[in-house]
Amino acid sequence: MRLLASPTLRLFIGAALISLSPVWVRLVDVAPSTSGFYRVLFGGVALVIYLLATRRQLHLSKRVWWLLVVTSFFLSLDLWFWHRSINYIGPGLSTLLANFQVFFMMIAGVVFLKQMPRPAQVIAVPLALLGLALIVGLDWNALPEDYRLGVIFGLLTAVTYAAYLLMLRASRSLSSFRVPTREMAVISVMCTVMMAVTVFVEGESLVIPTYADLGWLVAYGVLSHCLGWLFIASSLSEVTTVEAGLALLLQPTLSFAWDVLFFGRPMTATELIGATIALAAIYLGSRPSSKQIQGAR
Repeated sequence: MRLLASPTLRLFIGAALISLSPVWVRLVDVAPSTSGFYRVLFGGVALVIYLLATRRQLHLSKRVWWLLVVTSFFLSLDLWFWHRSINYIGPGLSTLLANFQVFFMMIAGVVFLKQMPRPAQVIAVPLALLGLALIVGLDWNALPEDYRLGVIFGLLTAVTYAAYLLMLRASRSLSSFRVPTREMAVISVMCTVMMAVTVFVEGESLVIPTYADLGWLVAYGVLSHCLGWLFIASSLSEVTTVEAGLALLLQPTLSFAWDVLFFGRPMTATELIGATIALAAIYLGSRPSSKQIQGAR
């Protein structure tokens, strides 16, 4: 337990746990929206149990409640796009694209908060596009339709995830709690309801086919959604911006590694160079000044 007293260790454990998120999605034999439902259900139950066990009360204002409704909506959209992207292009690339949220956050900072990016962040944008082009190929029309759809869903994941982070930031600005455990528990419960409605509208089933699928989904909710996030959230206020940026970089890097190791994703030299460039761009883009928006998946 003394090891967990180190905020840096908690940060990187959290990033490693979250990097497994797309692996759980790929392993289960359920519809994308169904896996999203069980992620927030099991993760939300774990968070609620934690709040009850530690006797933490909500004490959230009416305005914060409304902000959390909107935040939950964007998280639901994020999961909807991301889980489909995982199925089309695999855990590695889908997670890399999701982390392009740092660039959409940067754009939001410029447009809404008049926060000008640093030169390194400006350079990061074309670098990220170059890396993506090397990974997916320069001839977009030559790609299979499902693959192109997966890339589009991955970029939409980045957009909706950035919106989710912005709304979470807005709700946190009105809260006096150091770690947003309460907010995340509420968001998880609200998102569970939204994902349940989505599953119903799509005509999918909430039935879990096998005990193995149940185990993967519980691991997804408890380890990645709940514990992974708690480790990261509890450490962010105690680590440097560089460490936070490295943790943000660790997640897509490990997701790519899991994709290669567990699912046999082939990697050409060009794709490897492209992934390296894209990860470097994400790192540059995720190191804002103290006045800029920050976020970690």
